[in-house]
Amino acid sequence: MNDIVSPQTRSRMMSGIRGKNTSPELLVRRLLHRIGFRFRLHMKDLPGRPDIVLPKHRAAIFVNGCFWHRHPGCRYATTPTSNKEFWEAKFAANTSRDAANYEALARGGWRVAIVWECATRTSEERNIEEELSNWITCGDTTLEIPKVVDGQLPAFSNLPSPTTDEPS
Repeated sequence: MNDIVSPQTRSRMMSGIRGKNTSPELLVRRLLHRIGFRFRLHMKDLPGRPDIVLPKHRAAIFVNGCFWHRHPGCRYATTPTSNKEFWEAKFAANTSRDAANYEALARGGWRVAIVWECATRTSEERNIEEELSNWITCGDTTLEIPKVVDGQLPAFSNLPSPTTDEPS
């Protein structure tokens, strides 16, 4: 199937897709700030440059787009029909890089949360706010909003337990 727009138009459309300060990310940042959490943004010295970092809680939050990061079972994680091989390779590289980043963060003692774009579209803000607040304060190693049907994000299944260097 051919694209319905010219290559120049498609290029212009794709170049408008942002990687930072997206609407879902801004929503999550606003929710965290409203409930009193202070954070850093896009820390370059952490694997994967998490969207939101709470150093005090050793917590890294990624706000992932369902399409680009392949949210399992999500209706927004479609694969374009044109140039299918390119897209499959791109998505495989994205998910592989994500898994490696999550694992590197866990090995470094960081807790990792993923807030999927679809959750910011459909969930009430109160639910996201409550889940993130509970996760940050309880010390669980991972969180995913919304959860996949089986309760585990495949990238989280092989994560080592974070180590803490804090004295008891």
